[in-house]
Amino acid sequence: MVERTELAPGLEISRIVTGLWQVADMEREGSALDLDDASEEMARYVGAGLTTFDMADHYGSSELIAGRYEERWPDTAQLCTKWVPNPGPKSAEDVRRAVQRALDRMKRDSIDLLQFHAWSYADPSWLDCMFELQALKDDGLIRHLGLTNTDAAHVAMLCESGVDIVSNQICYSLLDQRAAGDMADVCARYDVKVLAFGTLAGGLLTERWLDVPEPDMSDLETWSQMKYKRFIDTAGGWSKFQSLLGAVQRASTRVGASMANVATRYMLDAPAVAGVIVGARLGLSEHLDDNQRMFDIEWDDESLQEIAAAVEALDPIPGGCGDEYRKPPFLTAAGDLSDHFDDFPSPYPTETGSDGRTKALSGTVWEDLAGFSRAVKKGDRILVSGTTATHGDRLIGSADPASQMHYIIDKVEGAIQSLGGVLEDVVRTRIYIGDPDVWDPVSRAHGKRFRDIQPANTLVNAGLIGDGYVVEMEAEAIVSGGDG
Repeated sequence: MVERTELAPGLEISRIVTGLWQVADMEREGSALDLDDASEEMARYVGAGLTTFDMADHYGSSELIAGRYEERWPDTAQLCTKWVPNPGPKSAEDVRRAVQRALDRMKRDSIDLLQFHAWSYADPSWLDCMFELQALKDDGLIRHLGLTNTDAAHVAMLCESGVDIVSNQICYSLLDQRAAGDMADVCARYDVKVLAFGTLAGGLLTERWLDVPEPDMSDLETWSQMKYKRFIDTAGGWSKFQSLLGAVQRASTRVGASMANVATRYMLDAPAVAGVIVGARLGLSEHLDDNQRMFDIEWDDESLQEIAAAVEALDPIPGGCGDEYRKPPFLTAAGDLSDHFDDFPSPYPTETGSDGRTKALSGTVWEDLAGFSRAVKKGDRILVSGTTATHGDRLIGSADPASQMHYIIDKVEGAIQSLGGVLEDVVRTRIYIGDPDVWDPVSRAHGKRFRDIQPANTLVNAGLIGDGYVVEMEAEAIVSGGDG
């Protein structure tokens, strides 16, 4: 029997979610799948109890296939999709147009779950998109909002800022345990569920790869395999991976299930995980019967302990959830972002004066009122003004000190990027707090973002101007390669 759970009020899903990202792989040569045939394959999954499907605007014709299924068997499946726009500003009309396109393709009046991916937190346009999506949810075009590839700090930031987030779709597997830390805590605090992908590492966490020589990238058959081979390399290499596979194989013998079932069930039992996303190549390779046997597993202590020990022996994947799409090492199929988009626009507009100074402007009311720039570059130095958690006319993060601090650092990073630097160029930060009781969450947020940079820092208890502000920060950077 396929287990089911309530992902959000009124949205019950099967705990194995069928992922349709491989539709894009199957259509890579330019020929679209037959919609009738593919929708009949979806019907086979629904008949087996796997009623929930995950797709995206860029997964080939996956939304069209779901729409044909909806025409033939309306309201019998849960259709979850994603919007993954290229970086850069999006108008309210751009957001509405993207949602309406998904609705038209899926033949629905309301999207069950719309999940959003942000490429860069330093560009505040991602927040504009989220606030517009919240408005469309309030209008009824979206039933529930989720995120994909979002780290713990920014999940909390959105929840504190009034966006109704119910889920976060992230990589979470025996190879990648990032979600077991801060993410699990944030999910518990805000009642956000995890939809875990990558649990089989593109098929690498199966019998086929046990006790075989390490493959070259050129030997791998799919984009997923190329992507997760980079995870293996980052987690300690092929030898440690083989040790993990050995632990999974021995557990599979004890519990009488396939290695795929063992690896997937282990993650399904992790805190905050509502469902695991298992990819399907509709009509080509089906594992319906085997997938369902995952729910029959009864664990023994030896298997759990041995798998946990093998996981602990791996090198941790660096950064937060989703950072593989935002910063080196890029753990993507291509090893960079070239297969996703061409360039990053500047987060903020800049102006260069006749004196050689270049200014970055974030557009807050304070800049016009008091006559200052968000940041100024002169030579190799970038000076960032005192920055609060202001975005347009909004206070980001409500009264939560950590959320305000993370957004402030995002703004500082965006200003520095706009002037040709990176956050790693920061050599000095000064933090001002209005209440000494907030020093701990503010300092911890600073520590998470600057742990490997370690600039000179001063923390000052001072009165802050403006309702709701609990922290302000300024920064100085020297662009790498300058004269110092």
